Amino acid sequence: MSPFDLGPKPRLGYTADPVERLSERRGDAKFLAELAGRSDAGAYVVCGDLVVLRQDQAGNDPLFALLQAQGLGRVQELIFLGTVGRAGRFGISIDAGEIDPLKAKPELLITDLRSIAVQGLVGTEHLSALAEAKAVLHWHARHRFCANCGALTGAVQGGWRRDCPACAAEHFPRTDPVVIMLVSSGDKVLLGRQKHFPPGMYSCLAGFVEVAETVEDAVRREIFEESGIRCTDVKYYMTQPWPYPSSLMIGCTARATNEDIVVDRAELEDARWFDRREATLMIKREHPDGLAGPHPFAIAHHLLGRWVHNGPDKHA
Repeated sequence: MSPFDLGPKPRLGYTADPVERLSERRGDAKFLAELAGRSDAGAYVVCGDLVVLRQDQAGNDPLFALLQAQGLGRVQELIFLGTVGRAGRFGISIDAGEIDPLKAKPELLITDLRSIAVQGLVGTEHLSALAEAKAVLHWHARHRFCANCGALTGAVQGGWRRDCPACAAEHFPRTDPVVIMLVSSGDKVLLGRQKHFPPGMYSCLAGFVEVAETVEDAVRREIFEESGIRCTDVKYYMTQPWPYPSSLMIGCTARATNEDIVVDRAELEDARWFDRREATLMIKREHPDGLAGPHPFAIAHHLLGRWVHNGPDKHA
């Protein structure tokens, strides 16, 4: 067995999505009402910044019957996520003031979306729908008033738009593009750590794409700003939805043209070059110094794992 063998490739988080979104039916109020009225209608429930799960001896289930979900507390928003088979799937936000009564129920588990993903608290088939529900409901909670005139807006299109009755402005949920990149130099890769990371964890550098900026330019700019490293040969790899609160991670690779690191301490706690052997041990959680790579559900793990598995000359 190769010393760089990492075993079975983990599934990328938030990408196993059985929900058919049916975006063309969001404006059909009769269709949505019929779906909501069926006995197989299900809902994912969010209360404030947390997700509500049902728990029993069989495990955790994030999907409630729609009527059961609506009975948990004061409903703030109901959004249409799509269908699984012919069954409607919805997202419901419960007033944050209901959080303590919900936590007191022994049959419920109230936790955050990141913990659900990292700890594998629910089946992977639910993660995409949970991310969709959490992100859109988060947007509703923070965009109730028109950015144009300040009037109270109303949800339409199954919760995928808010309309202003005063100035007729239409408002849509936003997704923020973020570049995340694995930068290599020969047999080494550049990884950094932020202060909020778990102890010993290093990951790929990342940053938001700015207005009127290409993905390639954003990769080069962010790498230089955070580490002082110039890079070239920027190549796209894959994307991942990242609902914290609502981003799209754009995974890229790049080749460094210098190796002298100058860390921006406002952005990073540390940045270092790691060789292939060290990176392998970090992914396997076997590094002698207790260092670790990114979590398997994150796109950074897949960027680093592909480089380790394929070798420095074939990662791009």
